Amino acid sequence: MTLKLDRTTVTYYNGLNTIGGNVIEVAYGDSHVFFDLGTVFRPELNLPDENWATLVKNQIIPDVDNLYDPKLTGKPLDESRFKHSAAYISHVHLDHSRMLNFLAPQIPLYAGPITAHLLPALNEEGTFLLPAAGHNQAYTRPIIAAPLKKKIQVGDLTLQIWPSDHDAYGATGLLIKTPDKLIAYTGDIRLHGYHPDWVRDFMAQAKNCDLLILEGTAYSWPEETAKDTSEEFSGPKNEIELIQRMVAYQTENPQRQLTFNTYLTNVERLLRLVSDSPRKVVLHAKRAALLKRALNEDIPFYYLPDESKISILKPELEISYDKLLADDHEYFWQAVAHFDQLQSSGLYIHSNAEPLGDFDPAYRPFVTQFQKHDIEFVPLRCSGHADIAELKTIISGIQPRCLTPVHTLHPELEENPYGQRILPKRGVPITLS
Repeated sequence: MTLKLDRTTVTYYNGLNTIGGNVIEVAYGDSHVFFDLGTVFRPELNLPDENWATLVKNQIIPDVDNLYDPKLTGKPLDESRFKHSAAYISHVHLDHSRMLNFLAPQIPLYAGPITAHLLPALNEEGTFLLPAAGHNQAYTRPIIAAPLKKKIQVGDLTLQIWPSDHDAYGATGLLIKTPDKLIAYTGDIRLHGYHPDWVRDFMAQAKNCDLLILEGTAYSWPEETAKDTSEEFSGPKNEIELIQRMVAYQTENPQRQLTFNTYLTNVERLLRLVSDSPRKVVLHAKRAALLKRALNEDIPFYYLPDESKISILKPELEISYDKLLADDHEYFWQAVAHFDQLQSSGLYIHSNAEPLGDFDPAYRPFVTQFQKHDIEFVPLRCSGHADIAELKTIISGIQPRCLTPVHTLHPELEENPYGQRILPKRGVPITLS
């Protein structure tokens, strides 16, 4: 296929046969934009380090020209090829954001307002993102908090960031208008979250687009699709029902120690839980500090033994760890460590927290420890991803001329009844005709 600089080209560098790690480039003439900037999750590789060269060699991140900080690669950007550059992150999950500090400093990075504010707070201790060359561990490169739905001009490209719904607070989708094409990128998306109306608004804006780049996580395990009655599929059908179940556990167990944990970036679920719970919700101090830094929310908190005090937290909101360990009726609190100290016959709710599931080698040992201490382990999940029926609804609502599935182990299973479906090859540009 011959590339023409006056045509829209799309290149997929990562995220084609993996769940996450999307890195995609749209280019027209001397203008281009990259999205997202995540890493592939491969703990089984047991890498010796997380240097740029090691991550590229193992395809955790892709080898891409005109993307990375020259201090990492030793190669300057080719400014004669692209005069206008930008990058965009759809949401805070690591498989979409973790290598943002590897981005060349001269390339402006855009995100929705919530994502732009959350990421530096998440990286406050330098443990969330990969480190930037020449900076301290806790540095987060500048992120432009783009006003939602407003046009951003990048040379010949016009970008618009639209609110969406995922289990990462502040998730967005992206529309890219080139002189000859309209491209829609969903990021991670669903219709069973708190804001299906936002997703439908995005679908309306993307209607009849020339290319829809759509996640397909739900197609990753075809052998599971028939198990609708299994324990895995008998969980809450949406986020509203999940919170209702958490509340029900509290009302049905008036004299029992109740603890929980959620995923770090699932902020909205946590805020709803704080709002609706009949017991007082108490967070680990680091999680409470995240909500304070990012959203200025003040939530009751506790410290584990020997943890340092966090200055931004209000001392009057602290609950002693010993009081929580002894409680069986007043508190619903976030347990993050020392699970063997929880009360026998208590109940712990694991709500999409780490470890995330059987694909993580740490998951089974984690679950087993609760059985050993006679603590009921309740996995209470609600997926951040559209199920197969919802993916079909999204495709039907947009009716794209072309579809490329990403973020799935089986992209070949996602179909487009309204036009072409292309299964891209890694690093091979597609010219939209």
